[in-house]
Amino acid sequence: MKPMNMQYAPTGNEGSGQPKQILVATDFSSSAANAFEYALELAKVLRQDVCVLHAVGSLEGVNNNTYNALYIEDYQNSKREALKAWVDKFTERFAGVTVTTRVDVGSVSGSIVKYAEEQPVALIVMGASGSTGISGLFGSNTSSVVIKTTTPVLIVPPESTFSAQPVITLASDYDSRLSASDVEGLNELIQAVGSGKLQVLNVVEKSDPAALSAGEEALKKVITGAELVFNYLTDTDPTSGILNFIESSQTDILCVVKHHHNVIYRIFTRSTVNRVLNRSIKAVLVLHE
Repeated sequence: MKPMNMQYAPTGNEGSGQPKQILVATDFSSSAANAFEYALELAKVLRQDVCVLHAVGSLEGVNNNTYNALYIEDYQNSKREALKAWVDKFTERFAGVTVTTRVDVGSVSGSIVKYAEEQPVALIVMGASGSTGISGLFGSNTSSVVIKTTTPVLIVPPESTFSAQPVITLASDYDSRLSASDVEGLNELIQAVGSGKLQVLNVVEKSDPAALSAGEEALKKVITGAELVFNYLTDTDPTSGILNFIESSQTDILCVVKHHHNVIYRIFTRSTVNRVLNRSIKAVLVLHE
């Protein structure tokens, strides 16, 4: 077991001088509405702007009629107006948060990833299920975004609400290398919400006291915004162990690192994420190397 080694991975928009943004994807579903409200609450405490993005398919509105193609611009403009009207329904309580809207033509995941690469996006917020009813971290638009982007992605289930002082748990195996931007973002989140503590849940495949101690010290050096409370899981069924810990600790935001070789991410199959989101009704923050 190797100690966690935090390294910097550029995101492409450092030093832009623009205010940091939270990007929210919407398909106008109830799940997207809940994720948007969650993002607005976050933006208020983090003092960040919000951009709400809706993707329109390249042939959407054509209806297989050649002449209808002449009206595609009108259709897209109607979507822009619909998006603004949808956003206005939620922003009255968040007068201090700057919210912009954007309608792109293309795939959902492609539009989100492209925008996040070009703008100072600190966090992408998506609902756990959309208008199609597809849920889970894998096999959905959310999955595609998580795979393609290096920006943190917060997955919010329909029943989840933002807590003023959320309990945050980082699931770790001390064998992952968080990017410096993700470390900065996690520290900012912890400090902004005033959590005071970060629960660290380490899944131990083989106990090695020296390695565990080194891993703790390495994490303390980079996560400076809170007291770290270390917990170790030696359960033969790590999935159930994680779920039980989330419930017993009343975790509000579970952080996992996208690294296909680490034990935590291997555990997070589609069925596991569904169990976390459906049974525990918690938000999952996916960080990157």
